Amino acid sequence: MKFEALDKFWHLINEKLQLWLEVSIKNLPNFVVALFIAISFAFISRVASNALRKLLHSTLESRQIADLLASIFRIVVLVIGLFIALDFLGLSGTVTSLLAGAGIVGLAIGFAFQDMTENLIAGIAMGIRKPFKIGDVVKADDVFGNVRTINLRNTLVETFFGQLKIVPNKILFRETLTNYSVLGIRRIEVPVGISYGDEPQKAAELIVEKVNELDFVIKKEETAVYAEGFGDSSINLLVWFWIDYPGETGYMQARHTAIVTIKKALEDADILIPFPIRTLDFGAKGGEKLDTMLSSKVAQAKIKPDDSAK
Repeated sequence: MKFEALDKFWHLINEKLQLWLEVSIKNLPNFVVALFIAISFAFISRVASNALRKLLHSTLESRQIADLLASIFRIVVLVIGLFIALDFLGLSGTVTSLLAGAGIVGLAIGFAFQDMTENLIAGIAMGIRKPFKIGDVVKADDVFGNVRTINLRNTLVETFFGQLKIVPNKILFRETLTNYSVLGIRRIEVPVGISYGDEPQKAAELIVEKVNELDFVIKKEETAVYAEGFGDSSINLLVWFWIDYPGETGYMQARHTAIVTIKKALEDADILIPFPIRTLDFGAKGGEKLDTMLSSKVAQAKIKPDDSAK
């Protein structure tokens, strides 16, 4: 009985092996074609990714983003070739299972590394859109300075106080971003006050003339002075003028020179830049003038000694 069971077992194995061999020989041409497809896609992915990498290096500021996009492209081409090869062998179910598994794994990774993924996607999007480049002066949220390095997940910004800030790319992507370098110009605004005894129009014309004499001022036809309002002790003016930015003359230096020039021009024209002054006027409705009050007090003081003498 034992030998009969053993013979039966070997007989089943032999049948299976013969069946597998027949199927293998039958599908051998398909296997060769599938292998050829896989090798061909591997070669195509390598050549195409290298060409794409060179193109992206010339168009994108960040080499890391260019390398990542090229690598993703290569993997996508390889996976497409693998799926085509498996489908050619009649393993369409395996292809479906692989796709479903890849989707589940990708979803799990996305939830586990949500913050990292968001920064990575933002970095790729900024690398394509290019809202700024290395060396630009940018401002977003509480960050204001020069861009030094653009990475996949963060951007290094050197502030004007000499610190290096590592800014997550999602902040630069989601927040309102101001690029001070893209247009190459910047307007400077200088507030100045003149006394109520001086003529604002005369002061405005004088300031425009003197500011336009500065070498770093551009678009001189747009240099202007506007009256902003009435202050406690002065009429407040706003001086507007344009400079190249970034340029040989920095923002702070241009602003400093303009303030010095405006002060000297007003002094030479005998136009007062007043200190804070407070005038007491009791002559408003419901009150009385200060000199009247003082005269009354003095009169009362003179009368009191005479009354005491009586």
